[in-house]
Amino acid sequence: MKYNRYLLIGLLALFLGGCGTTVQESLKVQPATKSTVGADKTVVILPFADYSYADTLDKAYNRNLYVTENLTDQFVSNSFHLPVQEDVFLYLVDHKIIDVVSYEKKKTSILEDEMKDEWSAGMKSHLQRYIDLTKSRSNEMPVLGSPGTHGLSQQEVIKIGRHFSADYIVRGRILQYKDRLDPSWAPWKRGVIGFVTGVTNQIAFGQADSDKYDNWGNMLAGGVYGAWYGDGADWPYSKADQTIFGVSGSDMGNTILWGAFGGYLGHMAHNSGKTPQAVVQLRIWVQDAYTGDVVWTNRVDVKVSPETLLADYQYDALFEGATEKAVSTLINDFVATL
Repeated sequence: MKYNRYLLIGLLALFLGGCGTTVQESLKVQPATKSTVGADKTVVILPFADYSYADTLDKAYNRNLYVTENLTDQFVSNSFHLPVQEDVFLYLVDHKIIDVVSYEKKKTSILEDEMKDEWSAGMKSHLQRYIDLTKSRSNEMPVLGSPGTHGLSQQEVIKIGRHFSADYIVRGRILQYKDRLDPSWAPWKRGVIGFVTGVTNQIAFGQADSDKYDNWGNMLAGGVYGAWYGDGADWPYSKADQTIFGVSGSDMGNTILWGAFGGYLGHMAHNSGKTPQAVVQLRIWVQDAYTGDVVWTNRVDVKVSPETLLADYQYDALFEGATEKAVSTLINDFVATL
């Protein structure tokens, strides 16, 4: 009884001690790692031209905002001076250099109100589809009409630099910002079953245009492995005269059952083991704010995917890592030229 009492007291202490919250924080610019390379220089970051075709306008703005924030962190970590980004936007808008479109929802407000009513899941799925179609079609504009895709003359660059007392003007392109599947066949990413059936399917049939054909290939590969294992197995059929579900004979019965089980595992593996990957490709130009000349430019292509099947698979975390890596690589390259 004493052991039960101690166990109960221990569980109560664990539950009461675990009633707090988990806090994760990440200071992007660590004072201990700051460089003094740009201590006497000021940079102005202009909106990036987005050629990656975001499906909605708000996603395009958020994408540009996230790239700009990472640029700001990298320049601050190298002791560059920067004006407040909202002040830069205000200047560009006041001088008719860019146009800012608000995040209005007038075209989809009625549908979004209907989503709050007690509709069935199927009906809400249809409503959401029409909302997404409306947003995507309303944003189908020529690429030259997108924010940041127009050019600037040297006089305009010099004028911006003079207004903010800047040394450099930073501009750039978002060339790719998309998700896809990691092509790696590493078993620690795919999982053991997905790796075995997937590799066998690819070797036997190559690339298939239809997802159904890939599923059939995985089922066939799993069935072959299962039948091969069942041919020498002694379970569940252990006797030659044993009959289960009308199938008799230990070798034949085990071969059929294990083959069917392997085919089922192949089908399950087809719907799993797909590793997401975030792709970010950027180009940055740095112009002399006094002359308008380009003093440095470079391009980077970053692909980020989880290291193992136990890692974080959320796309926001993958894009966060890809964007930070892309921007830090480019700015480190620029700083090395100073």
